Amino acid sequence: MDTHTQRFKVRLGLFIIGGLAFFVIAIFLIGKQKNLFNPIFKLTTTFYNVSGLQVGSNIRFSGINVGTVDNIDIINDSTVRVDMSIKKSVHQFIKSDCEAGIGTAGIIGDRILIITQGSNDAPLAKDGQHIASKEPTETDAIMTSLQVTADNAAIVSEQLAGIMTKLNSGNGTLGRLIQDSTIAENINQTIVNLKKSSKGLDENMEAAKHNFLLKGFFKKKEKAAQKKKDDALEKKEEAQKLKDEVKK
Repeated sequence: MDTHTQRFKVRLGLFIIGGLAFFVIAIFLIGKQKNLFNPIFKLTTTFYNVSGLQVGSNIRFSGINVGTVDNIDIINDSTVRVDMSIKKSVHQFIKSDCEAGIGTAGIIGDRILIITQGSNDAPLAKDGQHIASKEPTETDAIMTSLQVTADNAAIVSEQLAGIMTKLNSGNGTLGRLIQDSTIAENINQTIVNLKKSSKGLDENMEAAKHNFLLKGFFKKKEKAAQKKKDDALEKKEEAQKLKDEVKK
């Protein structure tokens, strides 16, 4: 056997060994992903729209990957059945009133199936049991809502810009008030006149109190106010005395 044949056989043997090793590793990784080497139990649920969920997508419970989507079948035009394979080790935490929902792994990640926590007094879910589901919110609906909000913000911004333009140009009552110094001076003078009028009214009232004809009227008012104050003080003292007697 020549040297060339020996080298060929060695290369062939290395290639076969490498291929077998790659095959075993691939089977192990796929089996681990599909939970082929772990004891599992089955659950099913239904959706109107699975919103991009695929066979092999992860299933999360309390933020932890606990299984994978085993199968997706269209039952009718309004129902899609999703079969789940879940690790047996978490069976003790899955209650019969748990709900399945569709979420996203990260902001723009792949779709995943999320199982919510059930109530403490509910029984455990049985193998093969159907659990309730919550329909996912479509991305298109979110984008439509955001677009409407953006359009409304643009309209409000445009209206505010128009108002500020009118104010700066002196249009309208408020614009003239801001831009026209004559109006501002007139308002200041009006305030000064009101202050003078108020001061004059106070002086007139003080003069009326000392007027011979009106002095009796003002004294009568002062006596009535003083009597009211004395009555209130007397009632307060009586209440205090009553409280002291009760304590004794």
